[in-house]
Amino acid sequence: MKEETKIKISIIIVNYNVRYFLQQCLFSVRAATKNIAAEVFVVDNNSTDGSIEMLQETFPEAVLIANQQNVGFSKANNQAIKIAKGEYILLLNPDTVVEETTFTSVCNFMDEHNDAGGLGVLMIDGKGNFLPESKRGLPTPQVALYKISGLSALFPESKTFGKYHLGYLDKNKTHEVDVLSGAFMLLRKSVIEKIGMLDEEYFMYGEDIDLSYRITLAGYKNYYYSGTKIIHYKGESTKKTSVNYVFVFYKAMVIFAKKHFAPGNAALFSFLINLAIWLRAGAAIIQRFISRIWLPLVDGAVIFSGMVLLKNYWEYTVKDVHYPDFFVQVVVPIYISVWLLAAYLGGGYDKPIRISRLIRGFFTGTIAILVIYALLPETYRFSRALILLGAIWASLSTTTIRLVLSSLGFKDYKLAGSERKKLLIVGDALESQRILSMLMMNGSNTNFVGYLTDSKWKDDSDGSLQSFRLGDLNSLNDMISIYEIDEVIFCGKNISSKEIIDFMQQVMSAGIDFKIAPPESLFIIGSNSINEKGDFYLIDVPTLNNPINRRNKKIFDLITSVALLIFSPILFLFSRKSLYFTGIFNVLFGSYSWVGLDTKTKLKNQSPQGIFSPSSILSNQQIDDTIKDRLNALYAKEYRVYNDLKIVLKGLFSR
Repeated sequence: MKEETKIKISIIIVNYNVRYFLQQCLFSVRAATKNIAAEVFVVDNNSTDGSIEMLQETFPEAVLIANQQNVGFSKANNQAIKIAKGEYILLLNPDTVVEETTFTSVCNFMDEHNDAGGLGVLMIDGKGNFLPESKRGLPTPQVALYKISGLSALFPESKTFGKYHLGYLDKNKTHEVDVLSGAFMLLRKSVIEKIGMLDEEYFMYGEDIDLSYRITLAGYKNYYYSGTKIIHYKGESTKKTSVNYVFVFYKAMVIFAKKHFAPGNAALFSFLINLAIWLRAGAAIIQRFISRIWLPLVDGAVIFSGMVLLKNYWEYTVKDVHYPDFFVQVVVPIYISVWLLAAYLGGGYDKPIRISRLIRGFFTGTIAILVIYALLPETYRFSRALILLGAIWASLSTTTIRLVLSSLGFKDYKLAGSERKKLLIVGDALESQRILSMLMMNGSNTNFVGYLTDSKWKDDSDGSLQSFRLGDLNSLNDMISIYEIDEVIFCGKNISSKEIIDFMQQVMSAGIDFKIAPPESLFIIGSNSINEKGDFYLIDVPTLNNPINRRNKKIFDLITSVALLIFSPILFLFSRKSLYFTGIFNVLFGSYSWVGLDTKTKLKNQSPQGIFSPSSILSNQQIDDTIKDRLNALYAKEYRVYNDLKIVLKGLFSR
């Protein structure tokens, strides 16, 4: 009887609605397991973005555990740990890319160090920057206080204040550390069996600290291993302004303190942490509010000042009339509110800034004001001329503000199309052509400078890009410097993850955006964070995902629900009564949209659950899932409010 192959490493990935990052991660995992006996588990926490379908189609070798609800990070990992057969267990985030030799090198290190209970590795973010959470100290009350107070950030290399991220330890050397990161946490299975699995009291964050501490309590060591590197897209810096992150992370620290510290110390620590939670959460809310409201406030103040000057000029120079204080104190602020609201709804405050959307918003607002103006009693009709002049002033002044902000170099207020990124592709000619086609279909605002290749790569292209070949791989730094490149895209089909990571760290120029195009993919990933994708190129990204369309969809849902409610005494008689009022109230309470994608579609995360779906317009016909998928894709890619109206009318009033 053939002896069963002994599994060396069990890789466990917990996924929740990050399909494209997961796909890229699994491509790198597949390459890294070629020379080692491994098994791969993906525990999906009820994703709605087509992750499961992608997994089943592209990575059938992975063992899928599909949860029907989001059970949290700890419980999901434990589900796979219970059935894992590997000598080592690796907890790996889906937003990572590993080198081809990562698994063999870390397992070899563990084999050579019997005292090692756990191991973490050197992590970089999507821009090639070292992530300090690669190595961490134990968050004792003192260490936690230094982190919460900001002293650890001010003095990261201090042996007193920098203990949270152990900034005084050389990141390029292997060290014994207290805490491992849950993004890449290699564990000896025999140790897990001795100390227990992840504590499920932690929903997210803190479970890695708890497990690391229990490893050391059992007499084993945790190591930070610099012999391999991984990319981890979700840098900690991207989460600090998230109110939810503040609450969840620091609450986890309270759980840890109560569990592991003396009761007296835990009580004091809990008080300090809770105080810090509210202070940090308050600061995060204020910061986010200010960042969103300051530009509309400036716009409003400038428009108001201009309106007052226009009123005075019109009052004393053009026409011999006197406008009451009511006009300036009430009417003008109403005009300004309508203009700014229309500009907001029209995408005038979306980023990157588009002046055309701003002007279009003011035009729409002006039409609305004039229509209402015409319906008002003569007493409240002050001057159409001032409305029109005010609209012109609003357009000119707000445009000037944005031009000034953009010219001063404020990154968040760059004008769309004002600056084309200089793009360099690293890959063979055929892959470079494929990438360029994707970017063109996506409408990317990039200026393709050229591509770098390697003599060992086979060239199957038609030769149309030959004139754009800038040189070989070893000239990457020079080409970035000479051509002032802003963005580099690596072709995953040609270049290994290890080479990509090495190049990202070797590039001398700061501020370069790195992206990776996985083989045969329809997407290109690259940014510092899952939450802040930046330019996330995706061929099949639906226009339904556009901020303006999402906003328009919500407005449509609200207006339609209110209208149906107002006219219900008449319309109810001609409707599908079982859906009429239930639909109205479900939509008004925000649990549904009037139109959502079919639950089986791969794009279902692009829309909330709907009372009706695109296939509702064919309600009298028998249609299979393939046709439903096509209808869903067409609806999402070519979203129009008019389509929602047709579907709702058909769904509610067709028998």
